[in-house]
Amino acid sequence: MATTSHRLHFDQELHDLQDNLLRMASLVDSAIAHALQALADQDLDLARQIAIEDARINEIRFKIEEQCLLLIAREQPVATDLRAIVAALNIAGEIERMGDHAAGIAKTVLRMGVQAPIMPLIDLNRMADESRSMLRTALDACVKRDSELAQSVAWRDDVIDGLYQDVFRQIVGLIADDPAITTRAMYLLFAGHNLERIGDRCVNIAERVIFINSGTMKELSAGPDEHL
Repeated sequence: MATTSHRLHFDQELHDLQDNLLRMASLVDSAIAHALQALADQDLDLARQIAIEDARINEIRFKIEEQCLLLIAREQPVATDLRAIVAALNIAGEIERMGDHAAGIAKTVLRMGVQAPIMPLIDLNRMADESRSMLRTALDACVKRDSELAQSVAWRDDVIDGLYQDVFRQIVGLIADDPAITTRAMYLLFAGHNLERIGDRCVNIAERVIFINSGTMKELSAGPDEHL
């Protein structure tokens, strides 16, 4: 049986692991905001800076992976402790991929150069705001191990999906009116797709939170009205 001091040390290591996940998520949150700012302002320097931020995100992911593997090898955890470590390993991967999506928007900005977007970025900005809020909520649910809060993340993904469909329809209409803008239009569609994928990855994190609590992996996709 583990001693009290050993348990306290193990809990501190889990807390350190959680702190690294939160640091990583904070960097991704900033990267998303910067990517949309770079897109709106045709700010090529800011777009290049996002690549540097992405490298820092990757470094933290590798550190988290090492922490998780060492904890499993040394402590041989079971039940909730083991699920929490395995979930952290997967959550780190999801957050790192969100950083890749933000970097993908930045690369789109660099391809566009100084060309202004062909339409206002109202819906793309709403998608970015919603995805950032979902990320914060998903990590909050992880810290609190709150399954209901995690479920709410999945319901909010419908908002991002709806906005992406609106962006898609707008872009298709613009191309139909003026095929010469197809390439510039597709840049914005790529940006929207990256934001939509960030929302999906927030849902994946929420699924891991429920896994920690229940020991069961299930897909979170239904809206609240489908549970009535």
